[in-house]
Amino acid sequence: MSYLEIKKVNGTEYASFVKKFSLMGKNFRINEHIGKNISTLDKKEYMRNNLDALSEKEFEMRKPLLENLDMAHNKILLFDVELMSIRVNNLMEIKENKETVLIEFAKEFIFNSNNIEGSKIPAQEVKKIIETGSSKHNIANEVREVYNSIDAMDYIQKGFKFNIASIKRLYYVLTKDLVMQNGEPYPRGFKKESNVVNNMETVPPEMVESRLTELLDHYKKNRSNSHPLELAFDFHLHYEEIHPFLDGNGRTGRLVMNRILMDHGYFPVTIYSDNSRAYFNAISKGRDNKRSYYQFMMEQTRKTYREFSSVIERL
Repeated sequence: MSYLEIKKVNGTEYASFVKKFSLMGKNFRINEHIGKNISTLDKKEYMRNNLDALSEKEFEMRKPLLENLDMAHNKILLFDVELMSIRVNNLMEIKENKETVLIEFAKEFIFNSNNIEGSKIPAQEVKKIIETGSSKHNIANEVREVYNSIDAMDYIQKGFKFNIASIKRLYYVLTKDLVMQNGEPYPRGFKKESNVVNNMETVPPEMVESRLTELLDHYKKNRSNSHPLELAFDFHLHYEEIHPFLDGNGRTGRLVMNRILMDHGYFPVTIYSDNSRAYFNAISKGRDNKRSYYQFMMEQTRKTYREFSSVIERL
């Protein structure tokens, strides 16, 4: 939250730029003196003219909380992502285009998320469906996947709660009226048989609900004092280890991960389909090598934030 604060001193009004934010249970305040209050003074104009300086100022305040995070092979990547996250948020505030930006993000995210799971629908066709609501793509199941993904993104932002019922509901919205690669409809509810994914043993069916409950409880316990990137990536890793459904786990897991990021003021992340092999490997090895998993996720985050910095400025 940012605003212009006006104070009167000896009959003269002076203006300051103020921004308040919280991170890991700590509250921060930026207070930049501007000078005498004048009729043409505008918060967005001030932010635009001082974008880099304000972003750096906020980053320096956040930086001590990053020092003990072991989320990359070196701190440069972590610092880059944190600074870019701040800059993206400042840009959206200046341009007042967050809703438009999130629509552009949906086009990118849905194409990549479905493509990772085997969909062949072109990116331009996904864009067309989101923009016009229609498609001439000849594989009906892939078209339905896009429609369902749109509904799932809406649900994850507006209706999702961090409980078992919401996870089941998200899966239902995402897989409604779809068939799996074997031609069978997606089964309702949690998996009823064990599955192995990328040579990784997942949680047996009888333990799914208890392990998910533990994961949700762990998230709720730590959401106020853990760094949001670590919180989101950890949730995603453990969710994929549980693999609660027969199929659709990657798509639901990436949506929940982004809900966590957005709840904590971070821009959502796309896992790019051209990096899908590295993504699967990072998850498979994550239990034994969490730093490499973090490294991959941070690289995808930097890639997303770089792209959308340009998108926001262009819109």
